[in-house]
This record gives sequence, structure tokens and C-alpha cells, in this order.
Amino acid sequence: MHTIQEVCTYLESLAPLALQESYDNCGLQTGNGQEKVTGVLISLDITEAVLDEAIASGCNLIIGHHPVIFKGVKSLTGKSETERILIKAIQNKLAIYAIHTNLDNVLLGVNHAFANRLGLVNQEILLPKKEQLMQLVTYVPEAKTEELRLALFEAGAGSIGNYDQCSFRISGKGSFRAKTGANPFVGEVGKLHEEAEARLELIFPSHLEFKLIQALKAAHPYEEVAYQTYPLGNVNQEIGSGMIGVLPEPMTEKKFLEYLKEKMELEVIRHSPLSGKTIQKIGICGGAGSFLTGIAKSRKLDAYVSADFKYHEFFDAEGQLLIADIGHYESEKYTKDWLRDLIIKKFAKFAVLLSQINTNPVNYYS
Repeated sequence: MHTIQEVCTYLESLAPLALQESYDNCGLQTGNGQEKVTGVLISLDITEAVLDEAIASGCNLIIGHHPVIFKGVKSLTGKSETERILIKAIQNKLAIYAIHTNLDNVLLGVNHAFANRLGLVNQEILLPKKEQLMQLVTYVPEAKTEELRLALFEAGAGSIGNYDQCSFRISGKGSFRAKTGANPFVGEVGKLHEEAEARLELIFPSHLEFKLIQALKAAHPYEEVAYQTYPLGNVNQEIGSGMIGVLPEPMTEKKFLEYLKEKMELEVIRHSPLSGKTIQKIGICGGAGSFLTGIAKSRKLDAYVSADFKYHEFFDAEGQLLIADIGHYESEKYTKDWLRDLIIKKFAKFAVLLSQINTNPVNYYS
């Protein structure tokens, strides 16, 4: 049987907690990570009804996109729904895990599920994040270079966009003298030694720094490892907000809105004025994405689909692209299916269920 922590660790390998926004609160919010998983229930939101569903289904781990503990909780008296959820979860030994903006910010996350639903090809991040990459420099005996490179690749270094196992090396000569008490890999205690070495350089995501240094020290032959890490200003093409994709065939604006309504199973779409554009290159962002409208225009997109646009923000289209607001819940609801499929592939010894409760707080009257 797998533990709750094993599932959490897997989720964090897909969407590291370090990638969540500063205002967010992702991760395990209630529960004991050492408990065995009896079943997993996946929901976009955590409500009292979702907890009842988990209990009835025999699931002791609930994975939600939106955190139940978001703002500060100063008491547990049951006066609010959040407090009642936490009390019930603790009483029934239910673990609650939130995977929110960290899943928004990875290439294969919320927006990937959204883009796949629309059949978009050539997917890429709309606004890649800067300062998410670092550089490792180390020095290793020439004969051990390949062995060390492979260990660092395995730990997550050396990936740049669509390329992996990327590195740079320069051959040179290192020198050192081992003091009394040392156990040198090469050379003798008390004698100056020179060794043919390679200077090895690799790029890695900043959230992997600890893991990478551990792998470096484990695989490096030297007793004392010389290394440097420093941040890079480069953008990371696999981390960031929103996504761009291309429709297989161009459409008129009206045809695209009909297509959007069908594929996302929508009751209504709020959109900017039609301008007669042909729609093929699309920008999307699950959840509240109006902050990306300017980026969508600068990247010459035909349409931008997201949610939670305010009245005046529809003016920002300026006839340059079609803005389509499909609703917050509607833009993220297929995240549940995406997570279920990933967890089922990884863990086969417990049930992984989709919540059947519509947690959308917005209703439409027609």
C-alpha cells in the first residue's frame, strides 16, 4: 500500500511547491502523510459536500486545485465553511492536498489540459518566467566526467526547452595538496598534486538546487567537491503563465466561439466585439487571466481565452484580438481528468475517483 506522502511527493515532482505564487498555499493542508491511501478523490474545489463524498467513497485523500486554507485561519469553531471543512476532515482523518498555482505554472499542467481539450497543437508557455534557472560549475577528473554528467542529468540538470543532456566542458589542470587526515581520491597526503580535470557547466531549475548538490556530492570522486551555483536571467520556457497553441484549421470568430462552447461544454461566453478576424493562433489561461491580455496582444494572437474579466478589461482587446471569458470553473474543470490519468498511471493499488459534485459557485439563469 502507498502512503499519502508518496502521492504528495509524486504530485510535487509534477508541479514543485517552489513554483506556486507568493500569495498561494499549496501542499498537504490536513492529514498524516504516513497514513496508507485507501482512495483518492479529485475535485476542483473542496466543500463540505466533497468531504461527504470522499467519506462515502472510502477515500482518505482529497486532491483539490483550489486550497481550502487560503487566508489565515485563526480559530476552528465551525463558524465558517472553511472551519467546518477542516473540523470534519480532522475528525474523519481525511487528508486534503492543494495543487494550485504550481500546477498553473508548469508546462504539463492546468493549461495543457485546457489546450488539449481545444485540440491546440504547438503548445508553449504564453509568459515564461525569468530567474527560474541556475548554472552549476564544478571540476572533475577527466576520467570521471561522463559518470558525473549522467548523475547530474538524472537529478534534473541539463534541460533547455526541447533539449536535454545539455552541458559544457573545458579541459584544464587542477592542483591541490591533501592535509593530514585527508583521504584523497588521487595524490598523496602532504604532497602537491596536479590532475587533468574538466570544468563542467550545466543549467538546472532553481527549485532543484538542493537535490542537484546532493547528487553532485554523491557521484563526485573527490572528498571535497569544488562547485559554484549562480542564478541566470534566462527565461525558463517550461515554467510560466498561460499557454499558446494553434488550431489545426483557421476559423471565423463566430465559428470559433461555437467550437469553444462545444469543446468546453459551456452555457455562456462573454466576449469582446467581433472584428472579422480569422482565428487560429490562440492564447489560453485557466482561471483569472486578464493580466495576460497585453502579452497576448504583443504575441500577435488571434484570440485569448480565460476568465474573470472585468467590464473595462474587454476594451483592452482594441480590435487586435478576440477576448473570450468562459468562466473560472469552466476553464479549469478538466484539470481533474488530467490529474486522475496521471495518478492512475503511477499508482495502481487504490481507486482514483473524480468528484461528481459541481462545485461551481456561479450559476446561470436562462
